[in-house]
Amino acid sequence: MEKTLRVGLYARVSTHDQQTLPMQLSAMSEYVERRGWTVKVEVSEVGSGAKERQKREELLKAARRREIDAIVVWRLDRWGRSLVDLVSTLGELGELGVGFVSLTEALDLTTPTGRAMAGLLAVFAEFERDILRERVKAGIAQARAEGKPHGRPRTAALQEERVREMYEAGMSKSEIARRLSIGRTSVRRMLEEDGGMGSANVEGMEAEERGQ
Repeated sequence: MEKTLRVGLYARVSTHDQQTLPMQLSAMSEYVERRGWTVKVEVSEVGSGAKERQKREELLKAARRREIDAIVVWRLDRWGRSLVDLVSTLGELGELGVGFVSLTEALDLTTPTGRAMAGLLAVFAEFERDILRERVKAGIAQARAEGKPHGRPRTAALQEERVREMYEAGMSKSEIARRLSIGRTSVRRMLEEDGGMGSANVEGMEAEERGQ
């Protein structure tokens, strides 16, 4: 007999796509009922911005406190906005022993077969990191050829790229600092030094950090 799991449901819609919210919740609830699981918490989030992900973070905190055994989503892009974010969060859930199910992709990390499939995500993540390394190396080589200083060492440059991608994926600065084992001050400095980031975004980040 299959173990009765305590499940967290996570639904996310954009501000222009709110009509799909009931459909997502209904599909997930029916799936959980068929599996004989119990819905412990149900989380719905509306918004398009990278910083509008407080509800998902609350669900992750519940997983860290071992209050839930699995998370069910309707589609992967409702959970993660990038491969970096997706692999990072699924990796953490795996370490916690918390399962993950995405209905649309039929991805079920509560089963041995599903957990084996998760290895493919790690392969894709490594591929993405390789691309990032090549971009950094190419940028340094071009800067040297043009006689320009290339700034931070290679490892720091790689870390800065990771910080920006993780922040754009919706992670808070404190969460980025924890996962990369660096200080929040360093994370904030890297983001503020990003040439594409305006003062309004910096102010928004400061407000977000105070809310952590």
